[in-house]
Amino acid sequence: MTFAWGRPPAPPYNAPMTSSDEPNFERLNGADLYFEVTGPEDTPGDEPPVVFLHGGPGYNSYSFRELFGERLAGRRVVYLDQRGSGRSGPLADTDQGAATLDLDTLVADVEALREHLGAERLVPLGHGFGALVALEYARRYPTRTARVIVVNPWVHFPELALTLLREASALRGVPLDDPAGELRARTPEGEYPQVGGARVEAAFGLLNARDLLNAMQFRDIQSRMRLEFTDTEGQLAGGGEVQEALVNQGLWEFEYPPFLQELRRPLFVIAGVHDRTSYPEQVEWLADLGGADVTVLDAGHYPWLDDEDAFAEALEEALTR
Repeated sequence: MTFAWGRPPAPPYNAPMTSSDEPNFERLNGADLYFEVTGPEDTPGDEPPVVFLHGGPGYNSYSFRELFGERLAGRRVVYLDQRGSGRSGPLADTDQGAATLDLDTLVADVEALREHLGAERLVPLGHGFGALVALEYARRYPTRTARVIVVNPWVHFPELALTLLREASALRGVPLDDPAGELRARTPEGEYPQVGGARVEAAFGLLNARDLLNAMQFRDIQSRMRLEFTDTEGQLAGGGEVQEALVNQGLWEFEYPPFLQELRRPLFVIAGVHDRTSYPEQVEWLADLGGADVTVLDAGHYPWLDDEDAFAEALEEALTR
């Protein structure tokens, strides 16, 4: 399947994995991946570890661990900075190179991580774009997946692009002008019209990406400022290498919903009613085609910021039902 965040100076790669709560660098699947393994080594009933898959694309796992990690202290949790993201090595240093980054590669990284950890099964926990990685891992490796949990997922990118354009138009007080019809009409037969990309370009032409996403994803300014403070504290803000690579592979034209019908593992969705990038349109795909169990919270894109207790309860239920 093919389809602005930087990193601080990194410690040496291939640090030995000695105990929990230590950072680790390993060369896995041709990439230098950074991850942290926390929680007890021996879990009841050989409980599979939870692998957190951040969004962005190109963000990091730092803020989720800092803001919510204590609530997961009794579980084995792996916080992975995906290829080219956060504290992992740059895409240019991977065996595959920056130009080949796609969903297949990100999923293969997770499987390489599972093998390295020696875990029989995983619980992929994907947020935003990371939901794609979690879902595809579960579809491709059902026997290696105990269950899959996604938070405010993105799965249909042309539709997401239309949502962004609709919201940008409303915020600017101008009529919605969807370029899809004109683009399809002038695209030569046999070629694929780049509808998603055209919609995103139009949306960000009306309102810059940062302001638009802030308006759509956060319940209030306090939540946004708390996340921004944590990102600044972690020195992981800036850049866009991963985003650019995925967009060049056709990210904004990617439609995952048809693959949802192939999932064979229990699927749980936690959604924030104030996250207009995901709820309700993106979430409905998983409910309708994936048979997902959906919990909706009074929260935005990062529900652990808005109501930590409610998110913790929803996550615990998804992990134990």
